[in-house]
Amino acid sequence: MENNNVQEVVHGFKVFRPDWTCSPNGNTKQYTYPGKFEEEGELDICGHGMHFCENAADCFNYYDFDSNNKVAEVIAYGTVLKKGDKSCTDKLEIVREIPWDEVLRIVNTGKNCTGRCNTGNWNTGNWNTGNCNTGNCNTGNCNTGDCNTGNWNTGNCNTGNCNTGDWNKSSFNTGCFMTEEQKIMFFNKPSDWTYNDWLRSDARYLLNRIPKNVVEWIYSEDMTDEEKAEHPTHETTGGYLKVLDESDCGQLWWGSLSDRQKNIIKALPNFDPEIFYQCTGINVNE
Repeated sequence: MENNNVQEVVHGFKVFRPDWTCSPNGNTKQYTYPGKFEEEGELDICGHGMHFCENAADCFNYYDFDSNNKVAEVIAYGTVLKKGDKSCTDKLEIVREIPWDEVLRIVNTGKNCTGRCNTGNWNTGNWNTGNCNTGNCNTGNCNTGDCNTGNWNTGNCNTGNCNTGDWNKSSFNTGCFMTEEQKIMFFNKPSDWTYNDWLRSDARYLLNRIPKNVVEWIYSEDMTDEEKAEHPTHETTGGYLKVLDESDCGQLWWGSLSDRQKNIIKALPNFDPEIFYQCTGINVNE
């Protein structure tokens, strides 16, 4: 492995504990900021000398990626011994402390990342080239697992999408080592539909059109005693504006459907009107 001994000014980065201490080989050394420090004796990587890295991200191969730690820009102006991603010197100056938000920008080429070594954006994990990952080493997007090339996986090593298991090549699986998309349950019973079938169905399209936050004017003569007590201004306004709850919105939507559209919903695998009511608040018999 490379082991170079040079004598020149080298810029780099160093991580310290929150109290500005380091403990190479168990020997605690106290630093101060700002400050210049010297050590005597023969340099030895991981043995003797003040250690630093020329790449900020490499520092966290040796320290926890913790915002409580101090991260500083340093200059080595004495003899510098380098081996791999680590260097040590006998003369070190702490130039400035780097704020954590700047550390995140330095160690990631992507944007808005709280992990490290990400080339993608909005990652809280590490080494992701995709976006919005909380796991590690993902080239896909929106993964909470690790090493996924697919998207929206909570497991690991998936090339498919939307898997909660591991090593799946197909999509929408909750198991492992799946090459074919599995069938899903409807109304508490097995069906011959896959999740992709459901995503592309007319029934799902119709159900996604159930309105939200529908308001309706209720005249005073149609108000209950409880509604009149809650809305005393009805005596001057002649009524009040009622915001319908989800079940009321759903029932209004059901009443607006044509018979053909209602039959599309009822044709779902294993359709059960009681379970449908429990899940949606919609009575299909009204």
